[in-house]
Amino acid sequence: MLEGVINSKSKTFLAFCFCFLFGIAIASFVNIKIDYVYLYISLFCLTFLFIVFWGSKTILFFLLCILFVMVGFGRYLIAFPTDSTKNISNLSGKQKIVGYVATEPDVRMDGVRYIVQSQEFIANSESREVAGRIYLKSALYPRYSYGDRLEMDCEIEKPEPIEAVEGTSQRDFRYDMYLARYGVFAICQKPTIVQIDGKEGNKLLSGILSLKEVVADRINLLWHEPNASFMAGLLYGYRGGLGGLNDLFSRTGVTHIVAISGYNISIIAAILIAICINLYIPRKKAFWFITIGIILFVLFAGASASVVRAGIMGIIVLLAKQVGRTSHVGNVMALTCVLMCLHNPFILIWDAGFQLSFISTLGLVYVTPLIRNWFTKVPEVLGIRESVISTLSAIIATLPLILYQFGRLSLVAPIVNVLILWIIPAIMFVGFASVICSFVFGPLAQVIAWIAWVGLSYIIVVVKWFAGLSFASIDITVPIWAMVLMYLTLLYWIWRSNYKKKLSTG
Repeated sequence: MLEGVINSKSKTFLAFCFCFLFGIAIASFVNIKIDYVYLYISLFCLTFLFIVFWGSKTILFFLLCILFVMVGFGRYLIAFPTDSTKNISNLSGKQKIVGYVATEPDVRMDGVRYIVQSQEFIANSESREVAGRIYLKSALYPRYSYGDRLEMDCEIEKPEPIEAVEGTSQRDFRYDMYLARYGVFAICQKPTIVQIDGKEGNKLLSGILSLKEVVADRINLLWHEPNASFMAGLLYGYRGGLGGLNDLFSRTGVTHIVAISGYNISIIAAILIAICINLYIPRKKAFWFITIGIILFVLFAGASASVVRAGIMGIIVLLAKQVGRTSHVGNVMALTCVLMCLHNPFILIWDAGFQLSFISTLGLVYVTPLIRNWFTKVPEVLGIRESVISTLSAIIATLPLILYQFGRLSLVAPIVNVLILWIIPAIMFVGFASVICSFVFGPLAQVIAWIAWVGLSYIIVVVKWFAGLSFASIDITVPIWAMVLMYLTLLYWIWRSNYKKKLSTG
């Protein structure tokens, strides 16, 4: 009886979470701005209905579902800047802007992308207050760091959607919503930049990013490119200097190896737990120590959608163990998604990395048990069987989304993943040890780095060979209705298999 009550509460919780996310999804697709007055009127009507139908649990449940849909819808609307003249998105034309670098610079092969928090603009020799973030591209040098104050002379434009080239398989790209994920609603074109005195931003984040720069310098001393960028990608998700390797990883379906995931978070948590055990730190204090450690790593790795998702899930699981409650994966995933969308509602529909991160995790949880019996004859040596099962589960779960978002299907992905995944943990461990050792004894660090270089070279050789095959990948794009149909089929298969399992176990 108690189990039934818990399951009922769990289903109710999931229903409210999905209603909130559904409200954000509706607002994203409809893409209209509604006056807040209508939301207030709707809330008033709902409150009246709550009073009238207070005795009916069924009607109250549906009214609460409607309320959460409205909350999601409203959260999406208020994420856009207001029409105030103090917001930089309402400026246009040639402007002189003063602000500071608000995020970690995105360093790439062809230049650096900056997101600048504007503070004031100068018009007619008068300084006026302005708010909002602005996006700009600049040369590799001179390079600016987080918190640097800049004076920029540039053309202010609003980002616009990019229409697909007619006759190609590409789809329209919502460049405006791509930037909206970062709170950016204005672009600085052809900037002339001058660094001015002063330092802004969060002091803690500034310190973490400074440490990250030191680590990046050590990595560049220990390995040459592209191995240096590859190792940085394995350790903290850096992808800026990979160059042509990015396309090779995409053709062979292994781009996930340079993206921070729950696996990296579990390694960090395991290290912190070992430290707490050896230092005899009490369980309650250890929880806060590990939580702070995970948060710092998330910031260190750049706080992308996949990293934040993995970090939040890790903390929620730790919290569930701390209070003595078993964490249900579905509830944890739903709560994590809601928390992230509550903070930034644009990532639900407009961030493909966020979507792939969640769906691949769900695939590992719900698809893996269904296909495990298919591979009983695969040897367990070096974790080959587990690699095959995990890889195929993630591919099955993410394939519809990949075909819709990117229009590319890697035919060699299962084989390549099996050939390289087994060595990734060892390379990460050796690479981490080499970086730490470089602060103490350089020659020993070089020896350890050479061991990691062998592993990195092995992966690159395997990826290049398979990417060179003519049939390595094919371009195929599916419309949104086909993607939805494929996911409905997948959900039915999972539900049907679990239902049969319950019947067989009584």
